[in-house]
Amino acid sequence: MSSNNTSTFQSTSFSFSSSTINGSTSSTSKITRSDPSGTKVHTRSQEPGQAPRDERIQYDASGRRIEDAGAGARGRIEDVTDEQEKRDKEYEERMEEEYAKREGGA
Repeated sequence: MSSNNTSTFQSTSFSFSSSTINGSTSSTSKITRSDPSGTKVHTRSQEPGQAPRDERIQYDASGRRIEDAGAGARGRIEDVTDEQEKRDKEYEERMEEEYAKREGGA
């Protein structure tokens, strides 16, 4: 006779904290979900005047961290719109200069 020892637990926890110093508020929230397949942790934090920062980490049933192959070095996700726009503009300017050099020298 064989016995079927299948675990069907599921757990979710949520925490939130905030602090206000001189009228500026910082906050952090964390959600942890666990089931037989593993655990997922989502943390969101925000400092005054900054965009929210998200961090998502996943662990398998043995507690090993699961790396997302498509994300490369994964961890924090930050809003880099302004920085990216600046880099894009600098790149475009360099490309225009390069094309101008080539057209002028042809």
